[in-house]
Amino acid sequence: MTDAGESSPRRLYVYNAGFLRQKRLRRILALSGYRVSLGRPSGDDLVGVWGQSPYAHRGEAMAVRHGSALVRIEDAFLRSLHPGRSGEPPLGLLIDHSGVHFDGRTPSDLEHWLKTHPLDDHALLSRARGAMARLQAAHLSKYSATDPEARPPAPGYVLVIDQTAGDASVKASGADRNRFLEMLYWAQEEHPHARILLRTHPETLAGHRNGHFSPEDAHGRIETCDAAASPQALLEGAIAVYTVSSQMGFEAILAGHRPRVFGQPFYAGWGLSDDEVPIARRQRSLTRVQLFAAAMILYPTWYDPYRDRLCEIEDVLGALEAQVRAWREDRHGWTATGMRLWKRGALQGFFGGEKPVVFSDAATDGRRHMGWGISAPEGATCVEDGFLRSRGLGAELVAPLSLVTDDLGIYYDPTRPSRLERLIAQQAQPRPDQEDRARRLITRLTSGGLTKYNLSGVLPELPEGHRILVPGQVEDDASVRLGSPNMSCNADLLARVRADNPDAVILWKPHPDVEAGLRPGAVEDPGQWADLTLTNTPMGALLPLVQEVWTMTSLTGFEALLRGIPVATLGAPFYAGWGLTRDLGPVPARRLAGPRPSLEALVHATLISYPRYRDPVTGLPCPVEVICDRLETGPLPRPGAGLRALSKLQGLFASQSHLWRR
Repeated sequence: MTDAGESSPRRLYVYNAGFLRQKRLRRILALSGYRVSLGRPSGDDLVGVWGQSPYAHRGEAMAVRHGSALVRIEDAFLRSLHPGRSGEPPLGLLIDHSGVHFDGRTPSDLEHWLKTHPLDDHALLSRARGAMARLQAAHLSKYSATDPEARPPAPGYVLVIDQTAGDASVKASGADRNRFLEMLYWAQEEHPHARILLRTHPETLAGHRNGHFSPEDAHGRIETCDAAASPQALLEGAIAVYTVSSQMGFEAILAGHRPRVFGQPFYAGWGLSDDEVPIARRQRSLTRVQLFAAAMILYPTWYDPYRDRLCEIEDVLGALEAQVRAWREDRHGWTATGMRLWKRGALQGFFGGEKPVVFSDAATDGRRHMGWGISAPEGATCVEDGFLRSRGLGAELVAPLSLVTDDLGIYYDPTRPSRLERLIAQQAQPRPDQEDRARRLITRLTSGGLTKYNLSGVLPELPEGHRILVPGQVEDDASVRLGSPNMSCNADLLARVRADNPDAVILWKPHPDVEAGLRPGAVEDPGQWADLTLTNTPMGALLPLVQEVWTMTSLTGFEALLRGIPVATLGAPFYAGWGLTRDLGPVPARRLAGPRPSLEALVHATLISYPRYRDPVTGLPCPVEVICDRLETGPLPRPGAGLRALSKLQGLFASQSHLWRR
């Protein structure tokens, strides 16, 4: 969806206090061109009601009395992590001027889309396939706070889906407990030898509303399923699906099932379900991709909580993927060991959203355990800065915008496998939607000149010729010690590059932390090998002007690959060994087998799947595209006076340590 604009909003009169209490609801309506109002409608004014809620009759009566058009509003099919009664705001709305999607007795705007839209546009259907794949991969649903690692029941069962008592969609289908019991009866009759699984509604699990089935209904081969398993996991193990009008029936269709439907939901009547109560006016046969395109792309009004604007489903998927990942990883809490004081605020912001992070030297029962980089205790998850880190140096204590968590190793240590290495291998042949997203991200990064630290500076005039950029590194950095065992000195690197390229223009760029005097790695006389030393030079502006990059393990090599620049590695950085670089150092043999990833595959694994990002404006977990926005134009936090003092003290210790080693 695109912004409808707020220049001439239509007044939308409401008679339900929920519209006034929910700020997000009013904001989405405002962005969609409606001004929530109180009083009596007149002229072209509209009356808004919440679906067919118990209070909808107030608005319905006012619309009839004043001859106003009625607008029915409902939560979108991807709502939030938790049910609305938990207080979490929605990520989208269904704004319907004809009816309401779950009431098959009268047409709705969604039914109009499904009946009349060609639904044959290649781009639309490609988007639908990509979004469906993302939903399945991340186990997303209307309420997505589920655990994809929770073990579902052994496969081979018949899934019978319960709904909340008094739900409007159940009432619209004329259903009650007897109808649910009838559905359960037919599930047993039609599958006499199969186990029957009664799936409890999330709001029932949360204690908000009762369901239609009771514990007494689970006996013999009938059992209740109230585990944290996701709908996708449950559908994967089912041999048949029975529903009255649950959205999970729609998700069953997307998963390849043909559900038995005992109500009249929006997905019934299109040739994709076995309907007990057919809807005569629905005669069209659709594919599940067409059904998804209409229901999830054309019909909803989606909202971007980071940029405060209407958006497309892909933006909502990015938001949910980030928020779901954070909830699933953080819900049991973390214990963080060996974390320096100035890192703790950022770690709390990233990982303390569900339960505050406990900083302790010992692991805590029931909590996950983390440590920083290679100093993490054995068995703990390693945490490190991400690859789009900040606008400023980490050594100057600028807070990170991204962090990586690795439960196998850490990306810069090639002596053992890492989660990133596994992701690269697994995603070597990405889905079309993943490839497209990575390609768009590459364009965004290169056109915006974005790099890890995004430092300002002046780009000097460069000598003409075949330019080779040699980025310096911090010589005691773990990525050099572990990833470049045969070469760990910047001076040796420069000498090797000059020896192998006697006629090239060699550009030497010291590491920013070394330039700032915070870390060791200075070269006393780089001019004996380099034609020009670049200080305080922005990497994003420099890279497009060079023809090669030679490095030990620097992230600059990866940033050069994004820009199509050939890269030679003397060590084994995470991006080496996949066929995208000229590898002059020892590369782990495990990277040399299997399909060769494309650049897009490498980028998707490295910048989309592996890191966690946190929006500095909203404080929410976010996708990488939001961080690109913030780095380009957004306000970013700066370290306070206390942290600046710590930074200077850290620099003093680093320089003294370097002198002592000499």
